[in-house]
Amino acid sequence: MKEFAYSRAADVRDALTAAAGDRGVRYLGGGTNLVDLMKCGVEAPTRLVDVRRLPLDGVRDAPDGGLVIGATTTNSDLAAHPEVRRRFPALSQAVLAGASGQLRNMATVGGNLLQRTRCGYFADLASPCNKRAAGSGCAAITGVHHNHAVLGHSEHCVATHPSDMAVALAAFDAVVRYETVDGPAEIPLSRFYRPVGDRPDLENALPPGALITAIALPGSAASPRSRYRKVRERASYAFAIVSVAAALDLRDGLVHDARIALGGVASRPWRATSAEAVLRGARPTPDRFRLAADAALSTAEPLRDNGYKVPLARNLIPAVLDELVGTENER
Repeated sequence: MKEFAYSRAADVRDALTAAAGDRGVRYLGGGTNLVDLMKCGVEAPTRLVDVRRLPLDGVRDAPDGGLVIGATTTNSDLAAHPEVRRRFPALSQAVLAGASGQLRNMATVGGNLLQRTRCGYFADLASPCNKRAAGSGCAAITGVHHNHAVLGHSEHCVATHPSDMAVALAAFDAVVRYETVDGPAEIPLSRFYRPVGDRPDLENALPPGALITAIALPGSAASPRSRYRKVRERASYAFAIVSVAAALDLRDGLVHDARIALGGVASRPWRATSAEAVLRGARPTPDRFRLAADAALSTAEPLRDNGYKVPLARNLIPAVLDELVGTENER
């Protein structure tokens, strides 16, 4: 690990000032991803600005019936919060599925959104990786890629986004709030992550030096009948092969609204809007759920060794929706 300077921010303005104009600065929250990347040489910041003690933690009610989640809230506190479990249960389930208790106790909400891919080539400095070094190539395309993307990838990168939490946030129309030296701003999570394109190293739309301060969940997205299901290679904590965050609003025997996001299949949380459109206004039947799954995977382009993800996701989506219908019928 290369030498670096360290400072602890006294407040948000102090943190922003320390990072202004210096692309070598990184904000340090829980450090559960950043420190690992520093150890293997992928990240080599000149300075770490510790924001863990800033008053940005906690979950509070929003005027519209939603929730505002502070960026330094730990994953453990988020998953255990009673209002998160009541209004957005899929989010709590996603966080619990994402890591061990020890990691959840350290990891922060803001840091979770910014974690980097777990592609083996990204962490291997001897291998080309456009996400790590733009223009160097993508070793995964012809190499080991059984757990890589089947949706939204490009000839420049086929890596997947590792976050479980972000998949549930995508389904709930989350908004990322941040601050720069010019003041506060926000961006919908649907536009927070950039498409891969020809610059996979540019992963999100945050301005340089911006500090995430909170995540807002709108009251219109609250769904007590929501679920997160994750398929992984082992029973202990592992990154998703495929995951589904889904919510259904049933009224008078029809699907009034549907929310579906997929994980483990793209470089960012994948909102399955085409599947949602198939469900809205229809009866919640197994046949309709299968049609929705077909729509969600209609643009899939599997690689040589990861085609299994397509039928896996095609089966997982109806299974989660069936569970939600069963839960509604028990009310």
